[in-house]
Amino acid sequence: MNEADLVKSFGAFFAIMNPFVNLPIFLALTSAYSVKQQRTLALKISLFSFVMCAVILVGGQQIISFFGITVNEFRIAGGMVLAHIAWTMLNGEEDTAHHGTSDEQSQMADLNSLAFYPMTFPMIVGPGTIATIIISTGVSTGNGGILNVGVVIAAVLLVLFLVLYFASFFGKVMTATMKVIMTRLMGMILLAIAVEMVADGIKAVLPGLA
Repeated sequence: MNEADLVKSFGAFFAIMNPFVNLPIFLALTSAYSVKQQRTLALKISLFSFVMCAVILVGGQQIISFFGITVNEFRIAGGMVLAHIAWTMLNGEEDTAHHGTSDEQSQMADLNSLAFYPMTFPMIVGPGTIATIIISTGVSTGNGGILNVGVVIAAVLLVLFLVLYFASFFGKVMTATMKVIMTRLMGMILLAIAVEMVADGIKAVLPGLA
């Protein structure tokens, strides 16, 4: 991956796992917790997310190959998933496939498994994240390319950890207007990346259209 691809990859992962968009949800689900408990939860969420991403990073290609799916076909499907998520972000809505329904979020708020569900899955490592990882590794060449994708994911997860760890501080300074602006901006970036994924996938699957 060249420098431009790395920047684009970082933009895609940051948009789909956006710590600042997920921050209000994290604060709502942990409103009854102390700052210490929130920080412990932030660490667990980051670790769970890292493990899930690492598994998909290493085994994602084998999984889709098992089902006879090529990376180009997955680029089309994954791009459509990302486009749907981006569209809901642009319209100020939540995608239930990626964030869980409101009932699911409220039911899990008092359980020990909150760190994994719904915070890690499907909020952080949801369908959009999984698709982006598989597509990114599919178009990368050699172990070096996969390592680059892993470094990008690790960088985004580090930002996620810091934002959630200091959630009590960010919750005070981040206004509703800032959240709206961030969500719309990330939605537009994600939609542009999704369109490129779908277009590249279609050109590869149907070369006659190129």
